Amino acid sequence: MPNTENQQMTHRQIMLVLVGLMSGMFLSALDQTVVGTAMRTIADDLNGLSQQAWVTTAYLIVSTVVTPIAGKLSDIFGRRPIYIISIGVFLLGSLLSGLADSMMSLAAFRAVQGIGGGGLMSLAFTIIGDMVPPRERARYQGFFIAVFGSSSVLGPLVGGFFAGAPDILGITGWRWVFLINMPIGAIALFMVWRFLHVPQIKQDHKIDWWGVLTVIIAVTPLLLVAENGREWGWGSNESLLCYVLGVAGIAAFIWAEKRMGAAALIPLSLFKSVTFSQLTVLGILVGFAMFGAMMTIPLFMQLVIGSTPTESGIQMLPMVFGILIATGVGGRVISKTGKYKILPIIGTGLMVFAFAWLSQISKDSDYTFIMVGMLAVGIGLGLMMQTLTIASQNAVSSRDIGVATSGATFFRQIGGTLGTAVLFSVLFGRIPEALKDIFARPETTKALMTAIQDPAIANDPKNAAIIELLKNGASDPGSVSGALSGDTSFLNGASKVLTEPFVEGFASSAQSVYLVAVIVAIAAFVLSWFIKAEPLRDKSAMQENLEAQAGGH
Repeated sequence: MPNTENQQMTHRQIMLVLVGLMSGMFLSALDQTVVGTAMRTIADDLNGLSQQAWVTTAYLIVSTVVTPIAGKLSDIFGRRPIYIISIGVFLLGSLLSGLADSMMSLAAFRAVQGIGGGGLMSLAFTIIGDMVPPRERARYQGFFIAVFGSSSVLGPLVGGFFAGAPDILGITGWRWVFLINMPIGAIALFMVWRFLHVPQIKQDHKIDWWGVLTVIIAVTPLLLVAENGREWGWGSNESLLCYVLGVAGIAAFIWAEKRMGAAALIPLSLFKSVTFSQLTVLGILVGFAMFGAMMTIPLFMQLVIGSTPTESGIQMLPMVFGILIATGVGGRVISKTGKYKILPIIGTGLMVFAFAWLSQISKDSDYTFIMVGMLAVGIGLGLMMQTLTIASQNAVSSRDIGVATSGATFFRQIGGTLGTAVLFSVLFGRIPEALKDIFARPETTKALMTAIQDPAIANDPKNAAIIELLKNGASDPGSVSGALSGDTSFLNGASKVLTEPFVEGFASSAQSVYLVAVIVAIAAFVLSWFIKAEPLRDKSAMQENLEAQAGGH
């Protein structure tokens, strides 16, 4: 129980709660990365490769929509019950996903997981905000950033391990991708149930059902088109319908929130704070550049450097180390000085450098070149991720810390989704043009024809798929120009002389991705200079709430 006499929890009490919160966050963060590596195996086993996009999209959409809802509910009913419910729902979704017998049932169960996952990520930061003053908060939130960073490396490794195992304890290997959540979740559930007791002012707000409904109408079609627009076509009837529904949903959401006032799902009064508004926009820009551009690096390492999916996960370690180092440094700066404005400036500046560096990428770039860019991105993110959350919490009253934290997380996720969609569209839209230009060169054709006539190359089974593709390309150029948009297994183990045109096409297309990321990072860098940095408060939300309660009596 917290020490209500001095209205502040001890370090030991905070650390005990932190174990449960970190376990919950680890579940949510790992689940976003672990499935990707195992997806091909899962789709083959469930006979639904063409439906695999729905498995990832279902989780993304539901978790994004639930994020602000969970934050608001925690302000009304308390953090503890909503966090416990989030863990329970996530574990139910994990169990059902491990038992799925089709891709569509798996997508439905992943949506159940998303209901829990949407609460786990944002509420962890909110609960720390309740327990710890903003100035000391970075010391503890650094643990969360470490969990988030390590999950990006462990996810592909764990997914690859389970996907590669025929069965474990009599259960198909890939099913453990979901079932492994059960023991981790049990630890989180016990620790939160036993040690999380945070006093909170009772808020008699009504639940903003219109806000819930309109945010679903606003976000779902926009996330759907962001995830599937490249396949549908950005001007297709499906995409146009999503645009119309999304815009109508946004208008309806703003109307509903204005009508509900302080009881709104995301109160519009939050944006009266210049600082909160600036930080929200900065979070969207950072999410856009970070998620979109960083998704390209593992692809580059697999297609150009020749890493396996598992190896590419390990090779992301420099970015994780950068995040961990910068988080520690940033936390010390905030704790000692009580100021944070310089951190987003340095962080966004490093992102500008990193993406400008990576925009020089080529088919001859080695791992050392990529490592420099990843390290710079990691340090930049480490300086910003916890800083933006702390500053957003500090910009609002203690009563609104839940909606402020979940709102900041919500908009950052929206930025990340848009970044992934836009930058992947840039990448895969540029690849066909790049391959057409490369294969139009006489020297490319001559080198390939000479190689194919070499018996050692022509008779190597590893070259059969790519030789067949090149022969088909003579009569159907589109088959070659679109070769990197789907299954790229034809490149695995093939002779370098045959793969080089495709590697060059991907590398030159990746340059376009990082050039767009540079522009977004520059916008974030400029904005960071104008942030109205408010002094960090010396009291936790719990202390302020208890004092407000005492004053009310």
